[in-house]
Amino acid sequence: MKILVCMSNVPDTTTKIRFKEDNTKFDDAGVQWIINPWDELALTRALELKEASGGSISSITVACVGEATTEPTIRKALAIGADDAIRVNAVAQDSYFVAAQLAEVVKQGSYDIVLCGIESSDYNNSAVGGMLAEFIDVPSVSSVSALNIDNGTVSVNREIDGGKETLEVKLPFVAVVQKGIAIDPRIPNMRGIMMARKKPLTVVEPVDADVLVEYEE
Repeated sequence: MKILVCMSNVPDTTTKIRFKEDNTKFDDAGVQWIINPWDELALTRALELKEASGGSISSITVACVGEATTEPTIRKALAIGADDAIRVNAVAQDSYFVAAQLAEVVKQGSYDIVLCGIESSDYNNSAVGGMLAEFIDVPSVSSVSALNIDNGTVSVNREIDGGKETLEVKLPFVAVVQKGIAIDPRIPNMRGIMMARKKPLTVVEPVDADVLVEYEE
């Protein structure tokens, strides 16, 4: 079984946001970039599942759509414990474009479980996970707060109005995860940081995809 964790490179939530050129463009000077918090929790849960799987989960891959400046953040995910990483060499322009790029990654890698954070902390669109599932034509489950694998059976808990529901899901599928999927994100240790330097980080070129969002000044 192979797991793919989709991740975004986002500004630290404590960063003071500034704009330039008459407040028309984001000023990224001095910004500290981090793994999107929901994606970091998804990665943590994937690692927990792999460790408890007895070898049935063979690998955990992280994928990010972004330019070379995102690689330090990707390397942090490798230091936390991901086995390898894929960077799509493109600016993450909108949800549709990002989902299209990640869909190609999934098709090439034949992953059994794809984990997406419910939203990114910069744009808060909550759209990529559902779009990705449509692109690759597999089921998706939203608002996932728990993910478990027991003797090959995958079950998820999701938040609904007034409570929770538990679902059994067949592979492959996309899980759009939220708070509760893991308690605390993992912090890379020195050994993980050293090992991350040698782990594969594959750069692929983007596929043709529309950008559906326009920004008006």
